Amino acid sequence: MNTNEKKKIAILGSTGSIGTQALQVIEEHADLYEAYVLTANNRVELLIEQARRFMPEAVVIANEDKYGVLRDALADLPVKVYAGAEALCQIVQERPVDVVLTAMVGFAGLRPTISAIKAGKAIALANKETLVVAGELINRLANDYHADIIPVDSEHSAIFQCLAGEVSPVEKIILTASGGPFRTFSHEQLASVTKAQALKHPNWSMGHKITIDSATLVNKGLEVLEANWLIDVDFDDIHVVVQPKSIIHSMIQYKDGSVIAQMGTPDMKLPIQY
Repeated sequence: MNTNEKKKIAILGSTGSIGTQALQVIEEHADLYEAYVLTANNRVELLIEQARRFMPEAVVIANEDKYGVLRDALADLPVKVYAGAEALCQIVQERPVDVVLTAMVGFAGLRPTISAIKAGKAIALANKETLVVAGELINRLANDYHADIIPVDSEHSAIFQCLAGEVSPVEKIILTASGGPFRTFSHEQLASVTKAQALKHPNWSMGHKITIDSATLVNKGLEVLEANWLIDVDFDDIHVVVQPKSIIHSMIQYKDGSVIAQMGTPDMKLPIQY
């Protein structure tokens, strides 16, 4: 890792909700971080905009049909332009990259995450599906290749913060959930909810997929699976409680009887910074 210069960050999914907020963090701490690689799946216009603003070493568009548009738009800049799934896997292995923020949506994030781990990169994991579908494999590879995995999910980042420096054995993990926009709805009301209502989360500003998953609490089920792989605790010791204000992001109950909570405003830039 670079010790006397800025940390070089590769953002997989720089045009999504987490990716755009990560770029805000980088911009606000330009003395510490540099956007070294930016990637997107389809949103080529926003990727062009980001490339011109942050001047990364390289950009990758997963959709190869949009390579020409990206290449031509950045032809006047000293930015390398690549396309395709294989390019995503190769770019994260570049020697200067210090941290790979995996913010791609769904299963697509798995292969490039594995590539980054095999290159020994630190992983800032914002793609929970990677652990949901391949937690055992990811943990084994991270151990074999000595790659750190730091969660960017607010709840799991909170857990890591509660664990920092503690030596007492963990009794249970308490994941919090806001309950989403339909928390107080009756069965009758739920029968006629709309997509627009589901996308209006009461506390968080997130991408569409995670917002819909939060409205149905499916997202919390995925987070329980993620916590099981990240912290290595039994499912019986992972509890979910509703905390409507999203101020307590998660808690750890230790075997000595103490409970430590991580609290903060519902802003994803906080766990990204951590």
